[in-house]
Amino acid sequence: MLRINEMFSTIQGEATYTGTPSLFIRLQGCPVGCSWCDTKHTWPKGKENKKITWDELALKTKDAPTFAEIPAANLVELAKQYRPRHFVLTGGEPCAQDIYSLTEGLLKVGSVQVETSGTHNIDVAHGTWVTVSPKINMGGGLMVLPQALLRADEIKMPIADQQDLDNLEKLIREVNYQNDSYVGGRIWLQPVSQGDKATELCVETAMSRNWRVSIQTHKYMGVR
Repeated sequence: MLRINEMFSTIQGEATYTGTPSLFIRLQGCPVGCSWCDTKHTWPKGKENKKITWDELALKTKDAPTFAEIPAANLVELAKQYRPRHFVLTGGEPCAQDIYSLTEGLLKVGSVQVETSGTHNIDVAHGTWVTVSPKINMGGGLMVLPQALLRADEIKMPIADQQDLDNLEKLIREVNYQNDSYVGGRIWLQPVSQGDKATELCVETAMSRNWRVSIQTHKYMGVR
């Protein structure tokens, strides 16, 4: 059984798939503890949240720590009723749950992307696009796993200040990336809260390192 906080159609606003019509499947539960997280309502998985029916979840329009439980196979069947066939598994921390069967089933319908902090083992079906957004020294005290970075199809690093860039550089050195074109083509710097200083830092670094900047386009468009 998977714990699902919400499911909704929108435009993917970040990194490689920017501009892609997508069905977001937000899973409930996250132990990472990012102080600037904009989905803190997905963190609880104990008494702080409330289990609701799938029919109630389908009507959900506001952020809340409510969730429904559903088997992976049933969720795949429900996803087929939505037109966007790019499925984004996000959270929360999706890899804190067993999502292999879900990714396997969704890949038979369309393309699948998982957004993860890199602090959990990434057990997904072959062909799943993995976006690792490394969360370093966060409140939950979890470490970014080297094997998670090596599995990543892209790295999307939240940047607030120089320390975040230094942390990213250190991670890259530790996993010993050998393919410069891979690193340059698939590392995205994302300014935290779209702050001016963070944005300037991301642009300057991307220009000097031939990396890329992700600006959360959906927020500029005013969509979820």
